[in-house]
Amino acid sequence: MSTEIPEQRVVFDGLNLSLAQGTGVATYTRMLARVVGDLGYEIGVVYASPQTPPKDRLLREVAFFDEKQAVKTPLVRQALNGFADQLRSFTTIRPLPVEFDGVVVQRQFEAALPPRHHAFATRNLFATARRHFAATNKFLRLEFERQPDIFHCTYPLPLQSRSSCNIYTIHDLVPLRLPFTTLDNKRQIFRVLKKIARQADHIVTVSENSRHDIISLLGVAEDRVTNTYQAVQFPKASEERPVTAIAEQLEGSFGLDFQEYLLFFGALEPKKNVARLVEAYLSSGVDIPLVLVTGQGWKNEAENKLLSQLGEQQQKAALANRRPRRTVYRYDYVPFSLLATLIRGARAVLFPSLYEGFGLPVLEAMVLGTPVVTSRESSIPEVAGDAALLVDPYSADEIATAIRTIADDADLRAELSQRGRVQAAKFSVDCYRERVGALYRALA
Repeated sequence: MSTEIPEQRVVFDGLNLSLAQGTGVATYTRMLARVVGDLGYEIGVVYASPQTPPKDRLLREVAFFDEKQAVKTPLVRQALNGFADQLRSFTTIRPLPVEFDGVVVQRQFEAALPPRHHAFATRNLFATARRHFAATNKFLRLEFERQPDIFHCTYPLPLQSRSSCNIYTIHDLVPLRLPFTTLDNKRQIFRVLKKIARQADHIVTVSENSRHDIISLLGVAEDRVTNTYQAVQFPKASEERPVTAIAEQLEGSFGLDFQEYLLFFGALEPKKNVARLVEAYLSSGVDIPLVLVTGQGWKNEAENKLLSQLGEQQQKAALANRRPRRTVYRYDYVPFSLLATLIRGARAVLFPSLYEGFGLPVLEAMVLGTPVVTSRESSIPEVAGDAALLVDPYSADEIATAIRTIADDADLRAELSQRGRVQAAKFSVDCYRERVGALYRALA
């Protein structure tokens, strides 16, 4: 572990770290904070608090971990807070430090929070920043007790830290490339992106495909955009867990047999292409179940209706003592440890996404040695290399053929599993640390 620059501080935004079930950006932020800490930087994260952080130091720590803070406040109080936040946004915001003095037992949050980090909080930070930008076309200014050397927004947020090197991660330009798949206010997100393009000290992204999009669509000079890719790491226990233990947990938790199902995991939203995946699976002729682990999503009314209808059909078949040849199981959310079990136990992971900034599920499957069927669009071929079956995500017939191939060919699965581990090594934590370290040293 390097300690060459222990005096330098990096502060990240905590936008996605505060979400109960997390997102791909939360995974990215945790890994980024971890490797930056390994490089010897002092780490801070600034969070949005639903209420004004208490002045008392001890109570501020308690309030930080108190989920009841998020209980809906009365409309009058919301209006007053909103008005006060709007007024504050025209000044420099000074987040309060949250000291972790051991008052709260934090083991519950060890996997969700970056290790050894300084926390800061201020009321409604991210919502206030967005409203301020919408009204003024200016970024909300932050000032800390000790200013960070680098303020790194891990998402395109209208925030900046005074007297710091301000850098922003733009994962992808999906709102511009596939505007029909997102709920963003396209005019506003475009304004934020163009403002970042003009005034950021540097822009970070996670694939060459996204880097090309940022340069060509936002007009950013090539030397102001760096691709660091991403990395994932499962606990060693999850990677080395015996097959017998995996099989027992699959049977006990899900009623599934080891390598006797196909798996998709990701948000239930348009770009993930779940409806076309289900259509392809149902026409593939494969007689093992398809398991969908679908986190919260948006614009998914058609998918929810389809999955509900399939569930009703399966229930009717069960009542009539008939087993449908093809079965779809859906789980809204599973803990990370159970997800690792599902990935390791699957015959293959299916991820025919329409567009990705990186494609974490592909890498996560390869790290655990599970064969993958995925898309040949956007960044995904960079991640998959020659270690997956690539398909046209707009062709249900091509997806169905790949499902049939991966399900029936054990030799191919063994080869892809081996190739996948080799390909995944290119995105190891060590490689990621080197890329991030080179970037930060260049910005110092």
